[in-house]
Amino acid sequence: MTRVLFITNGHGEVSIAERIASELRALGSFVTDHFPLVGPGHGASDFTDVGPRSAMPSGGLIAMGNVRAFAADLRAGFLRLLGSQITFASRARGRYAAVVAVGDVYALLFARIVCGPALFVGTAKSVFVAPYGPGERLVLRCARRVFVRDRATAAALQQSGVPAEAPGNVIVDLLATDARVQWPAATERIALLPGSRERAYSDAQLLADVVRRLARQVPSCAAVLSIAPGLDPTRFAPVLAGQPPIAVWRGDLGALLANATLALGQAGTANEAAAACGIPVVAVDFDGARKSAWYRMRQTRLLGDALAVVPGHPQQAADAVAALLADQPRREHMARVGRERMGAAGGAAAIARAIATLASSPQ
Repeated sequence: MTRVLFITNGHGEVSIAERIASELRALGSFVTDHFPLVGPGHGASDFTDVGPRSAMPSGGLIAMGNVRAFAADLRAGFLRLLGSQITFASRARGRYAAVVAVGDVYALLFARIVCGPALFVGTAKSVFVAPYGPGERLVLRCARRVFVRDRATAAALQQSGVPAEAPGNVIVDLLATDARVQWPAATERIALLPGSRERAYSDAQLLADVVRRLARQVPSCAAVLSIAPGLDPTRFAPVLAGQPPIAVWRGDLGALLANATLALGQAGTANEAAAACGIPVVAVDFDGARKSAWYRMRQTRLLGDALAVVPGHPQQAADAVAALLADQPRREHMARVGRERMGAAGGAAAIARAIATLASSPQ
């Protein structure tokens, strides 16, 4: 059995790593371990969590000068966690035939500590949002293979001497499923995507308020709430207590998005997945989410016109969504931009083949 370690530093990155790992196991006798730098871990029996881990208040969103979030993490014991994670990575040297860093260069730095042949799967950066800087490019040159999310980013890195590749966006691969949500009889189907972090519980309540106000203007609409893995379904009970009823979905995101008219979401990866499906995405600028405004700014740059950000007051947000539902040409434009920005499927299988080749090669 050939052991491969996946290192992630984000919640959406875990899903991406899991999909690549499943493709890798299909290629041969590979054991896939998962070292989550962010969060409590979500590994399955064939994607076993290893190493010290803990949920931090920021949920990993401490970049872009987010000083308050970082300070909260420090108070919650981030430095102690960091020290124990470095110790684990050091002791893992020589145990893995390959190490796959999924996220940003922070994960790749840990891959270098482990010292196995490293591959990098970049999920956070894009020239549409922010290009990789000089220091990041220096770290990327330590990886045997570098995979990024779009061709424009790969081309920019190649010009800087980093042989980056863009074989396809794994987020698109995550959506492949034959399952379908059984929507209530409705003309307009709204997928509610509150995200996977702690604030998903409060954001879901706010989104539900918007939907119920929307239903007064658009009686033909129905909503289904996506509950991400790792969240407690019982904590969403207040969201479901009201009229009109809101259904719940805990399965594959692709099954929910397949027949959706519009996604109303505060999520990261899930919002991007909706755009990849050609679903117009609406994010609400709730006042309580200002601490993560920088993240929404990044997503806006990434998705372009595929994402509409509407006012945070529930009634104003409902009015904006109703106007969008009535504007078919705009929704068609948003769908087209989303597919263009997110790219094609096939990345997971291509990256898995690269991992298999590297892990099986004499070092």
